[in-house]
Amino acid sequence: ILAVLQKHLEQTFSRTIAVLLPEGNLLVTRVLSKGMVLNEEELAVADWVYRHAEPAGRHTNTLPAAQLRYLPIRTSMGVVGVLGVGKLSTSDIDLSTAQRRLMEAFANQGAQAIERAQLEEQNRQIALLQSAEKLQNALLNSISHDLRTPLVAITGALSALDENFTELDEATRGALIENARGESDRLNRLVGNLLNMTRIESGAIKLNLEPGDVQDLIGTALEQLGNRANKNKIKVDVQPNLPLIPMDFTLMVQVIVNLLENAIKYSPEDSLIEVIASWDGTNTRLQILDRGAGIPSDDLARVFDKFYRVQRPESVSGTGLGLSISKGIVEAHGGEVRATNREGGGTILEVELPLAK
Repeated sequence: ILAVLQKHLEQTFSRTIAVLLPEGNLLVTRVLSKGMVLNEEELAVADWVYRHAEPAGRHTNTLPAAQLRYLPIRTSMGVVGVLGVGKLSTSDIDLSTAQRRLMEAFANQGAQAIERAQLEEQNRQIALLQSAEKLQNALLNSISHDLRTPLVAITGALSALDENFTELDEATRGALIENARGESDRLNRLVGNLLNMTRIESGAIKLNLEPGDVQDLIGTALEQLGNRANKNKIKVDVQPNLPLIPMDFTLMVQVIVNLLENAIKYSPEDSLIEVIASWDGTNTRLQILDRGAGIPSDDLARVFDKFYRVQRPESVSGTGLGLSISKGIVEAHGGEVRATNREGGGTILEVELPLAK
């Protein structure tokens, strides 16, 4: 819009042109004819015009020592900018009355175009805010549900033990205690994921890099999974003589746990999940391969986004934070994480870590 306005004004009136628009509390030069320079005095005159909505500068009765004549660019919403008009030659001849009217007409047309653009931007911002509010509400509902579910299970188990302890046989009491413990672990993981996501997004995550053994990394992750790993057969294949990798061992264990949990969650019971570790002389590659339903091609690029979950017909619990946290931790190590579909069905989650950060 401004470029077109500048072109027409320069060609029609053979004059130098400046257009200034507000940004916050300041006027910023958005269009300036070649060879022109606006010093502090000129900018002060333009600012006066913007705030008083009256012409000023050259060939006016207000601040006539200025190099340019400054006109307010008005819309129904008020003054949206300032148009400055100068002369190309050393002649002091001013614009004729007809030329002034024509220039004002140009300025009005430009003002209307600027107003339309501003209204479109405002509408876009409103639409974005509405969309963000809907997403926020959906996320809050999801998190609230995921927090409430284990709390209800824990409360129910404890209440049953408290009210009927003597009437329950030992096997039932043990099952209730085990259920409460499992739901407590689930709740602890959820809160931990939320805290980790906050740390990653705020840049507060600090790496304690030390040479780490990949086989120990996988073994510790499987140990932390505990009974959750019993749903599937897990096969580990580590290339011999893998070098030690500079890593924050605790955080990388969390990455492997998150990736394995994802594979277990979306794989048929008793199906095989493979964990393969190899290196190519530069990067160490960790792959987790399952035989689940795979990931729709449209979702492959988004599965590591915060709170994003692939829509499945079956009910699968979770907040969509695990893969996003894993990505943040791996990238903090200077590595990469990706998801691809496996030939023959299933998913491959792959982590690449450099031998030196």
